[in-house]
Amino acid sequence: MKMGQAKLLDEITALEEKVSNLTNHYWRTYSNADTWEFWLLLALFILPLVALYFLIDRKRAFHIGFFGFNVHVWFHYIDIYGYTHGLWGYPYKLVPFLPSSVTLDTALIPVLFMLVYQWTINNNKNYYLYLTGMSVFLSFLFKPTMVAFGLFQLYKGMNYFHLLAGYITVMLVSRGITNLFLYFQTTKENPKTPNTTKPIEKETPKRKRFILSKLFHLKRKAK
Repeated sequence: MKMGQAKLLDEITALEEKVSNLTNHYWRTYSNADTWEFWLLLALFILPLVALYFLIDRKRAFHIGFFGFNVHVWFHYIDIYGYTHGLWGYPYKLVPFLPSSVTLDTALIPVLFMLVYQWTINNNKNYYLYLTGMSVFLSFLFKPTMVAFGLFQLYKGMNYFHLLAGYITVMLVSRGITNLFLYFQTTKENPKTPNTTKPIEKETPKRKRFILSKLFHLKRKAK
């Protein structure tokens, strides 16, 4: 490793440690268990998981769960990117050592997407229509409510249309990956049926003699 590279890496590590210490200090001072915001976030974390336990379709649990895991992963990536680049922030958190919102990334958003997705499957509804409606609700009603209660903040000119674009991206990518793996599963379970048709037997000399003998006897009986 070059000397300049090592020096820059040490500076980054020192700054990350400083930011981590400041974040922990902020959480202990303003976002700990003594605040009502902490308990609200805890409720928004636990209640969706409890609802999912009772409402998930047991016959499609792995299918729906895989979709929900995709929502969690991609939403988490987008959330971390926005937070670390100063596009938005969470003044209150359940845990101080994660840059994103555990309440939203792990429980509330994935569970909402999972239940709507399950409903569209069970009722033969248009996935894109209803999940787009869910995304609009989250972007223009839910997030403004969080802002009003001081639970979420936007920076650097970010607006709710940018958030909607993020939700739509998660919706499309999660559905695409889920459909891809469902395709892999169905092709494995239903491979192409091999051709089991028996080939037409060639007439051997012995078979020809047998046929001629039968014809000869039929002619004699006819006479």
